[in-house]
Amino acid sequence: MYKRIKGTLDIWGDDIWYWYKIEKTAREVSMRYGYEEIRTPVIEPTELFVRSVGEETDIVQKEMYTFEDRGGRSITLRPEGTAPVVRAFLENAMINKGFPQRFFYIGPMFRYEKPQLGRMRQFHQFGFELIGSSSPLADVEIISMVNRFLKSLGLYRFKIVLNSIGCPKCRVNYRNALKNYYSEHYDELCDDCKRRYNTNILRLLDCKVDVELAEKAPKSVDYLCDECKKHYETVKRYLKIVGIDFEEEHKLVRGLDYYTRTVFEVRHELLGAQDSLGGGGRYDRLFEDMGGPQIPALGFASGIERIILAMKEEKVRVERENPHEVYFAVLGRKAYEKAFKLAEEIRNAGINVDMDVMERNLRGQLKHADRVSSYISLILGENELNRNIVIMRDMETGYQIEIDLDYVVEYVIDKVKKEH
Repeated sequence: MYKRIKGTLDIWGDDIWYWYKIEKTAREVSMRYGYEEIRTPVIEPTELFVRSVGEETDIVQKEMYTFEDRGGRSITLRPEGTAPVVRAFLENAMINKGFPQRFFYIGPMFRYEKPQLGRMRQFHQFGFELIGSSSPLADVEIISMVNRFLKSLGLYRFKIVLNSIGCPKCRVNYRNALKNYYSEHYDELCDDCKRRYNTNILRLLDCKVDVELAEKAPKSVDYLCDECKKHYETVKRYLKIVGIDFEEEHKLVRGLDYYTRTVFEVRHELLGAQDSLGGGGRYDRLFEDMGGPQIPALGFASGIERIILAMKEEKVRVERENPHEVYFAVLGRKAYEKAFKLAEEIRNAGINVDMDVMERNLRGQLKHADRVSSYISLILGENELNRNIVIMRDMETGYQIEIDLDYVVEYVIDKVKKEH
């Protein structure tokens, strides 16, 4: 017997309703803000992620699923969603449609890391990207969408954490300050941080080992140029205007190299150490780094599995649709012919009908109807067919009534829609 690969999950049963709820809400909130869906391939050229995400990031160094295809090309299963959207934007000349352009995506991502709470090796993200605006108002729109999305799911015990890491111009001074600070503590650093000290000093603030050193490190907001400072202050002011609470955290830099200026993260207070529901920020240099023109942009991505954990922790009730609203119990060949026709007519009215295809006896069929929680059962055998009636049984009360076959469709539609 085959077993699923470590780090993957089968999604079924009660859990599937959480997925339906999240996907439906994601689409509704995105479209309310004028975002349209984009779907990119699961496989991309490896260089796309090396160039965009950053060669010194954990994703590129340790986590990518990379292989050589039969044509000798290096292919990677996408570990994140922004770089493919940027690639698609440039390749399809979407710039000709003008700015701003707004996209959202939902789909699987892949990272080879130790499976953990809410993050498997195949995990799923919902994200959105706003392309073409350098205004801080775009930052506010994205954060506002995140806030609305999570609250629309019934989540409230989360916080938005905010920071600005500046632009390439002012980040030079900040990097120098970090180098000076960490040079005094070099011998205390973990091996990863010693390597990153010379390759990407900002990554040291992200370290899960040298946390105390990061707490005392220089703050990026103290090194912002006037333009970046004004941008950051405007973002904070508008968030207060629209009533969105946030906290500032100077260690927040996010784990990808393409971020500039605003970065933010959403954390849930009931998830312990793995508390991040998602994050995002600006990537004003990414289009240029990938061979395109200089286009400002920003985005956000959230892990669906982690959101489901948060929903369960907050005991969010998820509405379940019953695929077995009506169960058709049938006996006899002639009765089956009539029942199939009636079942289709009831389905045409938008009601879910489960019908026996096992050719069980009546007792077995009704037992199955009870097991799948049908609201009502329709019983049709040769005897009922000869009398031009069908027996309707209320599965909760056991009450039965005979209904004329000519009116059964209208009767069932009215009963199910009125009572359920």
